[in-house]
Amino acid sequence: MNPLFKRFLKSPFQVASIVPSSKALIRRVSEKMDFAHPRVIAEFGPGEGCHTREIVSRMHPESKLLLFELDDELSLHLKKQFEADNRVSVLNTDCANLPHELDRHGHLHCDYVVSGIPFSILEKKKKQEILENTFRVLSPEPHAAFIIYQVTNELHSNGHCDHFAKAESEYCLRNLPPMFVTKFYKQHNGDHSPRSKNGRVERHSSGRKH
Repeated sequence: MNPLFKRFLKSPFQVASIVPSSKALIRRVSEKMDFAHPRVIAEFGPGEGCHTREIVSRMHPESKLLLFELDDELSLHLKKQFEADNRVSVLNTDCANLPHELDRHGHLHCDYVVSGIPFSILEKKKKQEILENTFRVLSPEPHAAFIIYQVTNELHSNGHCDHFAKAESEYCLRNLPPMFVTKFYKQHNGDHSPRSKNGRVERHSSGRKH
């Protein structure tokens, strides 16, 4: 049985989707990151690991990947799947603990934080905590970014991420359900994402400097 479907039946509000992301969506998300250099990457809610496998396949040999998976069984599934790769750490804990876990693993900053968790169903206080912690630990470099794929684009459209300097958003139709892929930059001079053949890229600046 699909591990996502199995866990969805037990915890429908903890598992975002029973259908793994399409290859098109996985590629779209991974292309938002620059893997040419050693990076520290965190992934929130990796589920059964479809995005994780793509990230791992592209990562620099000296990169590190922290996986935050709250579901016990999916966490165990991920540990077995990536046990041979010492670049990957599976953390069965709340992603709001990102600053603590980075420190515990000897990292000052993250280069990228990738998330597929459904922010639209989170309580406002929890949502703010995760977003503020994510912004705080991102590296003060042009490439550093928070990358999300969501059914709704409420983090962007409702101003929840206005503390980020800039956002680029596109719509990936080749997924069930279709998803918004949005990249929030820590700094204004972050690299622009290439225009997609299958999705529209929107560029937004909050007008704030950090």
